[in-house]
Amino acid sequence: MEQRALIRSYDLETTIAACKAGDRQAFHTLFEAYKDRVYSIAFHFSGETDLAKDITQQVFLKLFTCINQFRHDAEFTTWLYRLVANACVDEQRKQKRFVPFTHGVEVQNLLAHGSQEETYAKRQVSASVQTAIAALSPKLRLPILLKYVEGLSYEEIAATLGCSIGTVSSRLNRGHKALAHKLEYLRESFQSGE
Repeated sequence: MEQRALIRSYDLETTIAACKAGDRQAFHTLFEAYKDRVYSIAFHFSGETDLAKDITQQVFLKLFTCINQFRHDAEFTTWLYRLVANACVDEQRKQKRFVPFTHGVEVQNLLAHGSQEETYAKRQVSASVQTAIAALSPKLRLPILLKYVEGLSYEEIAATLGCSIGTVSSRLNRGHKALAHKLEYLRESFQSGE
């Protein structure tokens, strides 16, 4: 079963209708189906467990109070991702400081499983990538996270962020270039180590 099909389409429509009617059990069903995805985006954006939990709580509180605003113009997940993206950016504005990205995106298969040195090197590369992603502006970081952590298409990212596909493409391109520039030293160290 595809990961995005957390609640079957028919069941999702019924659940949303029940939420709009004030059914708390239906809301609990939505929460259980989507809490991990919301937390994942919040965590990858903030890099802090407690802050990600707070953002997740804020998103579901907003969802609970604003479910009647969902008009089915877009998919429910697109609307939900927009709530998450807005909550992440709002939280960063509140903090008015840089939030370190200490956990998150794992860099897989860069080095074969093997010696302690290789394991250590893999962890160092992963930490470098995480730090580079954290240094991106929210406008570049969110599309990167939605694309590579959540696996969304350009169309889904555009709908989530409320921008055109061209803007998504541009932001991803700028994000890739910024990451390539920030991580150039890794390429040089791998080439010199060969």
